Amino acid sequence: MQYRFTTQARIKKLAVVTLASLGFMSAACAASWPERTVTIVVPFSAGGTTDIVARLVGDKLGQKWGQSVVVDNKLGAGGNIGTATVAKARPDGYTILMASGSILTVNPHLYKDLPFDIKKDFAPITNVASGPMVIATSTQLKAKTLKELIDMAKKNPKTINMGSAGLGSQVHMAGENFSYSAGIDMTHVPYRGEAASYTDLMAGQIDVVVGNIGAVTPLYESGRINALAVTSSKRAPMLPNVPTADEAGLKGFENYGWFGFIAPAGTPNEIIHKIQQDTADVLAQPDIKKRLADQGMTPIANTPEAFAQEIDKESKMWAGVIAERNISIAQ
Repeated sequence: MQYRFTTQARIKKLAVVTLASLGFMSAACAASWPERTVTIVVPFSAGGTTDIVARLVGDKLGQKWGQSVVVDNKLGAGGNIGTATVAKARPDGYTILMASGSILTVNPHLYKDLPFDIKKDFAPITNVASGPMVIATSTQLKAKTLKELIDMAKKNPKTINMGSAGLGSQVHMAGENFSYSAGIDMTHVPYRGEAASYTDLMAGQIDVVVGNIGAVTPLYESGRINALAVTSSKRAPMLPNVPTADEAGLKGFENYGWFGFIAPAGTPNEIIHKIQQDTADVLAQPDIKKRLADQGMTPIANTPEAFAQEIDKESKMWAGVIAERNISIAQ
């Protein structure tokens, strides 16, 4: 009995030593990470808001890490192609995704056969930045206020064309959320990227886009489109003369676009937290705050745990909107 007890004790001691060694190795790995180029995959085209935020933050992270940070645009299928690339990447922190909110909270409810599972294949890092949307219209549209737009849409269902950055994109879902809240029905016209939708909005080929504030503002200020309302609870500093949707008559309506970092599942927690903490440090820099503010964005930099809770909460909200609007994507 004494020999057996001693053997068990030795095994237990060995297990403790092994776990401690693994923990030390993991911590050491995080301390020396990164030792080579880090790739941020953006699943949309260059020039869009997701891409702009990724390049802005990625450049600063590269300076902080003393390593190159490159942005790789892998667009297609509402962001699913680039996202699938990251899901299959080695979980070592050297490949991360700059995801728009729609990829994590909308696509799982729209696509029947996604090549990845949001909860199983990814590890949330941090919500990087968030900003309101703007309900924008063509200057050729007779409706010049939000109330006039809603009244026109109610009287003429399906006759008003709403452009977006693509099926399931944040711009698309913001438009659907607006339609749902206003009790109207517009015809959705998807584009391959947000910029293309504004080209047709300025030309009067489409009537409405509920777009990211950073992209809409310069077009509005130059008189090429109209801005009827912002979707934040308070007026946006970037567009102080544009009312909120609530002020314009759509009581209680809010909708925010956001962009966050996620990594492949299995990425060491120490690396996840290092990226989060370093991102928070970068976002606290005055020049980054200003450049994000110039895009109408507010830095977030929450913890991986808080980010995971945000994703889960918003996913449930979009599931309801998608069901009510009967939105589907043919595959």
